[in-house]
Amino acid sequence: MPGRTLAEVSATSDVERIEAPITWKAYLMCAFAAFGGIYFGYDSGYINGVKGMDYFIRQQTGKPIPLPGASEEETANFVLESWRDSLITSILSAGTFFGAIIAGDLADFIGRRLTIIVGCVVFLIGVILQTASTGLGLLVAGRLIAGFGVGFVSAIIILYMSECSPKKIRGAIVSGYQFAITIGLLLANCVNYATQDRLDTGSYRIPIAIQMLWALILGGGIAFLPDSPRYFVKRGKLDKAAQSLARLRSQPVGSDYVQHELAEIVANHEYELQVVPQGSYWSSWANCFKGSLWKPSSNLRRTILGTSMQMMQQWTGVNFIFYFGTTFFEQLGTINDPFLISLITTLVNVCSTPISFWTIERFGRRPLLIWGALGMLICEFLVAIMGTADGDNPATVKAMIAFICIYIFFFASTWGPGAWVVIGEIFPLPIRSRGVGLSTSSNWLWNCIITVITPYLVGPDKGNLKAKVFFLWGSLCTACFVYAYLLVPETKGLSLEQVDKMLEETTPRNSSRWVPHTTFAAEAGMTEKGTLAPEILEDVERKGSVV
Repeated sequence: MPGRTLAEVSATSDVERIEAPITWKAYLMCAFAAFGGIYFGYDSGYINGVKGMDYFIRQQTGKPIPLPGASEEETANFVLESWRDSLITSILSAGTFFGAIIAGDLADFIGRRLTIIVGCVVFLIGVILQTASTGLGLLVAGRLIAGFGVGFVSAIIILYMSECSPKKIRGAIVSGYQFAITIGLLLANCVNYATQDRLDTGSYRIPIAIQMLWALILGGGIAFLPDSPRYFVKRGKLDKAAQSLARLRSQPVGSDYVQHELAEIVANHEYELQVVPQGSYWSSWANCFKGSLWKPSSNLRRTILGTSMQMMQQWTGVNFIFYFGTTFFEQLGTINDPFLISLITTLVNVCSTPISFWTIERFGRRPLLIWGALGMLICEFLVAIMGTADGDNPATVKAMIAFICIYIFFFASTWGPGAWVVIGEIFPLPIRSRGVGLSTSSNWLWNCIITVITPYLVGPDKGNLKAKVFFLWGSLCTACFVYAYLLVPETKGLSLEQVDKMLEETTPRNSSRWVPHTTFAAEAGMTEKGTLAPEILEDVERKGSVV
């Protein structure tokens, strides 16, 4: 049911007064949600290391651990079979794919905050099953269930942060999600490094069980934060939207800043409902695919942009390093401690990501994605060429590792955070939760596809491409470069409602020159008292009972 009707909401035609000044309290409340990235990162990192542990390989395959002085053939064969490696790694991505889509629905029915909490509970169940496992079946089942929880969290955290964050720091705050992913990767590598030599179930159970802590911190902490004001507007609960906005902006409910921002959200939502009217449950999903492919502001174009953006992020190939890096470095044959090299690449990832907090607001989303793709493709082709031409030379391998680290630097400071920032900004409110859910599910779908096929590309019993696999990643990064130049709009410094207007009035290549010139509230209609027209408030509240 809709909330209590607000008698009036102050509005403005000044594009600079639609949001309150930033306070530290508001910043920290929005930034806490980024902690959810630790889920994604820790899981990517722990499974990479666990698959290379002697005890885990023996338990899963029944092969004896090679003794000191064992032949190169015995050592090379002491790995997980390609099909087993592929299944263990990719099954989580299968769960996250469906979890992200379901989360798009749940976030509109029960709210962004509660959906995240539900995701934490589901994730906990999956982790408990994985920790209890001693064979393949329970481990796979646990990773599948945990995947649903990760899907819930990874989709709705982005949605929550994008809808709650002030426009001037939204990019930096959402980039914090990617930074949390890198922290998760680092923590996992540290734990793996500490337990790798254990010859009991603790070698893999300790890294798995630690994940419970992340779920408890995120689920418990976010329960004390307000839900998204834009969720309440969508549901027609304008009084709750005002209260939520007041908490997020550290302002009283009656503040002009809170009133003006609420009026802009309400007026924009009313406008979007006129463009694409609401209907049944299935028609609400169909709305994601309505409009012209050639019109940047159409729902279809935005959905394609969001899903392809996440596909491209996976095409960069960075998860090859984080999922399969340990085994890849082992196959190079000249590295004594592949776990240490994986830890170094993870440290590069962690240290590089915070750069994006400043650059994404200083230079914008579009330049970072264009130049980041260019830097990555150069590094990847260099790694491929060196490894193919002189891959048995220890000096060449060291140079390859150096360029892999530079490649990770480019990813971590550009495409890593940039793709998440953009998908949280481009969708209009009526389809935002489903649009972000579809985009996130695309990330996990391609994550799954890559983790399924990669063992067959580089496995010693299959393709055994070794460094040649970087020719593939370099080619795909070339596609990312062209894609970013032609299709990605610039959304820096705009409110989510202003992004809607920008997409209507310009093209991606000219978007950086667009400036807001009016407000939705002014276009929708203001009274002589400077308030939003009452019929707009009534209409949004009336339609709010329809999901």
